[in-house]
Amino acid sequence: MRHGDKIKNLSRTKAHRDALLRNLSCQLIEHKRIVTTVAKAKALRVYVEPLITKSKENTTHQRRIVFSHLQDKEAVKELFDAVAAKVGGRPGGYTRIIKLGIRPGDAAEKAMIELVDFNEVYGKGSDEKAAGKRTRRRSGSGKKKEEATAVAEAAPVEEVKEAVAPAAAEEAPAAEAKDENKEA
Repeated sequence: MRHGDKIKNLSRTKAHRDALLRNLSCQLIEHKRIVTTVAKAKALRVYVEPLITKSKENTTHQRRIVFSHLQDKEAVKELFDAVAAKVGGRPGGYTRIIKLGIRPGDAAEKAMIELVDFNEVYGKGSDEKAAGKRTRRRSGSGKKKEEATAVAEAAPVEEVKEAVAPAAAEEAPAAEAKDENKEA
């Protein structure tokens, strides 16, 4: 039985597994998407997502912690500059795993793991939707609050329209008077 054994060993020793995940992480950060087996992709997601979360806070301490995991200066620089800027507002879920079928040589299941914010195909509609609507984590009384704010927001708009209409009416005769002066 494997009670309490949550780590994915990938049939490797600790040193080999750490080296594998370190290399896969550096390649993922550098290329933004890589193709590997499903098991390695799932193990990599658990390894790299905490590092991306650490990169949101750009301090020397966080850089040293991430460097101790990656051991690659260029990957750390890319992570803290380009990747952290894109994932700044995301509360987690920085990677996506897409299954690709089997590998012909050994029938291993292949998967593509990619950084979510660097995929333009999936990301276009989500930015527009996110900008237009606020998301909530809990349902319930939020609907009543939204209706109340909608009514409160609608009232000032009508008042502004009423205030603008007389001002526009006052400007129109002045413009007509200027046109008559030019003709005369």
